[in-house]
Amino acid sequence: MGFISEFKEFAMKGNVLDMAVGVIIGGAFGKIVSSLVDDILMPLVGVVTGNVDFTKLEFAFGEGDLAATLKYGNFIQNTVDFLIVAFCIFLMLKAINKLNRKKEEPAPEPEAPAGPTQEELLAEIRDLLKKK
Repeated sequence: MGFISEFKEFAMKGNVLDMAVGVIIGGAFGKIVSSLVDDILMPLVGVVTGNVDFTKLEFAFGEGDLAATLKYGNFIQNTVDFLIVAFCIFLMLKAINKLNRKKEEPAPEPEAPAGPTQEELLAEIRDLLKKK
């Protein structure tokens, strides 16, 4: 089997195609969530915190050309982005799992014919012992 045909077989497997679709949808979903955070949530947080723009928060070490800047506001922004994306994915997976559970719910097993109760068995043993 040639290299091209092996690659074609690999690329056409269902798992690879599913993963590709997931990556594409994930990228688009990430843009939506980033817009939600940047355009809706962070301005509201800024109002609550006195119109602080988190992306502009930074701390500089040193002066001049040798100064190093810690952009911790950007870190806060990205952390909020991550938490919202993770929460949205959690909600999506929870909904998908709930739907799958309903589909895969097995039919109730037919009840087995009821055997003798414990009392009936003990009565039989008693009767057998009396006969001896």
